[in-house]
Amino acid sequence: MIDPAALHRDTLTLDSHIDIPWPEGADPFGETTRCVDFPKMRQGGLAAGCFAAYVPQGPRTDEGHQAAFTRALQMLQTIRAMGRTEHGLSVRVTETADEVEAAWREGVISVIPVVENGHAIGGDPAHLAEFRGLGARYMTLTHNGHNALADAAIARRDLGDAETEHGGLSPLGRAAVAEMNRLGILVDVSHTAKSTMLQAVEISRVPVLASHSCARARCDHPRNLDDEQLDALRDSGGLIQITAMPAFLRAKGTSETVSVADFADHIDYVTRRIGVAHVGISSDFDGGGGIKGWMSAADSAAITAELLARGYGRGEIAALWGGNFLRLLRRAEEFCA
Repeated sequence: MIDPAALHRDTLTLDSHIDIPWPEGADPFGETTRCVDFPKMRQGGLAAGCFAAYVPQGPRTDEGHQAAFTRALQMLQTIRAMGRTEHGLSVRVTETADEVEAAWREGVISVIPVVENGHAIGGDPAHLAEFRGLGARYMTLTHNGHNALADAAIARRDLGDAETEHGGLSPLGRAAVAEMNRLGILVDVSHTAKSTMLQAVEISRVPVLASHSCARARCDHPRNLDDEQLDALRDSGGLIQITAMPAFLRAKGTSETVSVADFADHIDYVTRRIGVAHVGISSDFDGGGGIKGWMSAADSAAITAELLARGYGRGEIAALWGGNFLRLLRRAEEFCA
């Protein structure tokens, strides 16, 4: 009989979407009131995390684009500065799948920089090279609200959005996808409209990622992926990272009413539909994520215990917790090599 605590200790666990405080935030090397800091990661046996330079959607003016690009650069620089040893905790910024695995073997926490919202490139795909130079390994094409690259799943009426604007990807968005492929930055389709997502699957030469989404068949939320989208991920070799956002897991769900069991129900549904090789785990901690039983990085072992109780094997749990994500990173690395 497998001991869930021992299995969790022996598994490379990776959370594919964590937000950072901005512009001011507590030092993550000490105990904080946030869902994720490095002591909580160590306590919960969470080996690696994708830390997001999140840029909210704003005006698509020259000033708005410049502000978005500047913020993204500053946030990525802050994320890179997390790579140090302090208070007995060793943290390393890791940019490749091999580096993540090496850090895990050495007992070092991995920080993987990423960008949330293509608005961050300031309307210029050439800026993607600067993001990659600071370690970014994926970029979410949109957040809430359409941008210059693509239509979002949730339009922003306060910004003057119509229900649709580009019919999916704009010509600039298609150029950005090609540049991301060239640089080894994964194309993240969480937050995008269905049209955007399906077009990204079609044109990206590297399988795409939904870094923090759930199954629409189980919870009818516009941020979730329906069966056609899930099938497209399977057929293209892509990946959906099920996320601990209560409203995506159960209609009108809250952190008090939605549990680890609900989270695992979505994993069950998607693995049955498209296979365990196309599913992973994310929290969206400090961006609204958190459910009963997994309210912080310190509780991460609860996910392993739930999956084991449902009959997932050692190899399947390793794939869900990080193996599938690292495989996709390698595909991006191989393409741009």
